[in-house]
Amino acid sequence: MATFKGPAFRLNNGIEMPGFGLGVFRSEPEKTVAAVQSALAHGYRLIDTAAAYMNEQQVGEGIRASGVPREDIFVTTKVWMTDYGYDRTLHAFDRSLRKLGLDYLDLYLTHWPVPSAFDETVASYKAAMKLLAEGRVRAIGVCNFSSSHLRNLIEQTGHIPAVNQIEVHPFFIQSDLREADEALGIITQAWSPIGGIKRDGEKAKASGKVLDPLSHPSVVQLATKYTRSPAQIILRWQIQIGTCPIPKSVRPERIAENIDIFDFSLAADEVRAISALDTGERGGPDPELVSPQTFPLTTHD
Repeated sequence: MATFKGPAFRLNNGIEMPGFGLGVFRSEPEKTVAAVQSALAHGYRLIDTAAAYMNEQQVGEGIRASGVPREDIFVTTKVWMTDYGYDRTLHAFDRSLRKLGLDYLDLYLTHWPVPSAFDETVASYKAAMKLLAEGRVRAIGVCNFSSSHLRNLIEQTGHIPAVNQIEVHPFFIQSDLREADEALGIITQAWSPIGGIKRDGEKAKASGKVLDPLSHPSVVQLATKYTRSPAQIILRWQIQIGTCPIPKSVRPERIAENIDIFDFSLAADEVRAISALDTGERGGPDPELVSPQTFPLTTHD
């Protein structure tokens, strides 16, 4: 069984989190079990899911089938906006834990800020604080929070999130937000770290502005130089700018390829060249506009 050879982050409460993981956003349930097993066999030790992904049960099955001890795996899930509010979040946590088949979580995240109902967002986070205090989760954090959202949350709760999971890829590097996270002692986790959201996302398809970092000449040239895939070049860039990338795949060969990035490094000017591809345009939703109304999804069975 492979052991994790990548970096680790020490979170602001002292907990150690692997610096690379498998994301299962929209991974079909019937493929998720095998994907999680494959990832753990290839040395992944962080698995990131969410109530809204509708595959928590299969993630749990993959963990149990892997043979890797539970204490060696860092499991993350997220509460969805329709479950915001103090009591609703506590119930949602119990439901996620039941689906995963686990008796604790390593990281519990608030999936989006809801600026139009931020009091509910805060109440949800306070519920997560209760779960943290009870030892039912080892760390808590947020997703898609801007620096102003973070300041507002911290002012109202007195608690600094351990992680802020945000869209980061070569076409949207979010350097100011990453710097704000770092200044607060928050680890930045990168979703869509290879930039698939700019290629396959609903916004890209609707606008006709389909972009793919994997085919950009700067990335392709570096892939040729290092005899690596373009995806490996981008994921190596993520490591060197200090994020924790969580690429999604259900293909065993791609899962193995994605984590095989810890035996080479990009030069500083190469890292800067990839960062210079930033367009300043996100591929995913604008956190200022997100609400349960914009994503009418229920996570209940």
